[in-house]
Amino acid sequence: MTSSIATSFTPTSSFDPAPRLRLHRLRLSGHCHRVELFLSLLGLPFEAIDVDLAAGEHKTPAFLALNPLGQVPVLQDGGLTLADSNAILVYLARRYAGPQWWPQDPLLQAGLQRWFSIAAGPLAHGAAAARAIVLFNRPSPPEGPIATAHALLAVMEAHLQAQSWLLDDQVSLADLALYSYTEAAPEGRVSLQAYPAVQQWLRRVEALPGFLPMPRSPVGLRA
Repeated sequence: MTSSIATSFTPTSSFDPAPRLRLHRLRLSGHCHRVELFLSLLGLPFEAIDVDLAAGEHKTPAFLALNPLGQVPVLQDGGLTLADSNAILVYLARRYAGPQWWPQDPLLQAGLQRWFSIAAGPLAHGAAAARAIVLFNRPSPPEGPIATAHALLAVMEAHLQAQSWLLDDQVSLADLALYSYTEAAPEGRVSLQAYPAVQQWLRRVEALPGFLPMPRSPVGLRA
């Protein structure tokens, strides 16, 4: 398959959210990046508010009023406050984007939920966890998360050898949910060398109009 369909969409112009959208974030977080990436792809202006997790800002009463779990990202859209990166992706797709991001077919919606579960499971406990251990110099051994990361990458490699995108034949929220921590996997000492189809998929995401790169850190295999 070709990736030409990925460049066929245009941001919706039905709304003017310029004064409304505020994203509370940690810049180095892949969870936050997937939301920022989608906002950029849709051409939606937003105010980025950096949360100082190292100083415990996410545990203050003011932040806990936004998200009682004390986690980023948090999106504010006017009077609405929404936490959880995948939930935010769904909201933005349904509120501001066209049907190419949120499939109408029940089977495709089920497939999208499966990839969301993978993003919150094997991806979070694999590549994301390994990167956090290395990036923040945590005492936990990275070998377990690294093994989990490679197990998922092998599944993604086989899947992407048969199609260009994770869900059906065009880009979707599934690709955004998996992109950031997969691209940053080398920072957790997870090599992508053995996964050429995954690497090609990363390049397809990066070729999307409005693409916003994941911030890189000189650690792990990128040191």
